[in-house]
Amino acid sequence: MRVLGIETSCDETAVAVVDAPAGDRPIGRILANVIYSQLTEHRRFGGVVPEIAARAHLERLDGLVAEALATAGVGFGDLDGIAATGGPGLIGGVMVGVMTAKAIAFAHDKPFLAINHLEGHALSARLTEEVAFPYLLLLVSGGHCQLVGVGGADDFRVYGGTIDDAVGEAFDKTAKLLGLPYPGGPAVEKCAQKGNPRAYDLPRPLLNRRTDGRGDKRNEGRADFSFSGLKTAVRQLVQGPVNIDDISASFQAAVIDILCDRSRLAMAMFSRDFPAAKNFVVAGGVAANQAIGRALTGLSEEEGFLTHIPPPRLCTDNAAMIAWAGIERLSDNIRGDALSVSPRARWPLGVVPARFEPNT
Repeated sequence: MRVLGIETSCDETAVAVVDAPAGDRPIGRILANVIYSQLTEHRRFGGVVPEIAARAHLERLDGLVAEALATAGVGFGDLDGIAATGGPGLIGGVMVGVMTAKAIAFAHDKPFLAINHLEGHALSARLTEEVAFPYLLLLVSGGHCQLVGVGGADDFRVYGGTIDDAVGEAFDKTAKLLGLPYPGGPAVEKCAQKGNPRAYDLPRPLLNRRTDGRGDKRNEGRADFSFSGLKTAVRQLVQGPVNIDDISASFQAAVIDILCDRSRLAMAMFSRDFPAAKNFVVAGGVAANQAIGRALTGLSEEEGFLTHIPPPRLCTDNAAMIAWAGIERLSDNIRGDALSVSPRARWPLGVVPARFEPNT
């Protein structure tokens, strides 16, 4: 099974070729994984500009497809499917990737697979490790923060999500408030290594709360997140003199406490649903933060779980995870998508896939 993957949901233009060797080997093999980062284009704006991102995808994607095929030593005829991020993401970029993938699939009579970007992150650990279904996933990235029970390639049970900002977005906004360079997450992490995590008493929104944060009794027990209050507290502090290293360390410590508290609750919920399953996967760009990874690994040990974190190159946005999600689909005999499937700016994980819904 060999699939070409395309990822264009934000500011990385990425193409990969991944295969699953015949036999009992349950992990994949990355034949090519090429990425063009748009950091230079967006850095002077302090964040991603959707129009600039879409134009960069359009300019670079065809060349990256050719480069990935050449690196992998394969042609279009050697592929079993063409997978592309169908959402969620910046709609201009998603459209570029989807239309390119549809054109390739149509021209070469290959299955087209519209992959949920979150699904790519959710399954990425299985590309490099033997991680059996079901497992608990903490997805932490610039645009998403969720705790999900992953029962299969198309089976997701959401235990909680953010009710406002995603954790990666909170890192980026905090970095901007502190005058740190873009991207903000790595910059805050670097400063935090030199700071005192107890220097500033920052809030931990929803800590020890067992509701959805909105007071809705129907959702009691959800492991939801909130980071807007933490971000606001940082904004108030920087109105006066602060030590950037100390406030970075204090911010990161607050994030760690929130992630560990919410994950502990989700572990209890997951264990109720799947008593014998003890794998805990942390994926998404924020999973590359070493302090967060150490804290979550320690939590897992306390709760009797085994932590799996994909390699850093598979934590940030990449096309290998999209190709692998396509392989998981095809391996489960899940059919390809119709070429009429529309790109989506919003596509929650755990809902009916786009291929079974009206294209609205």
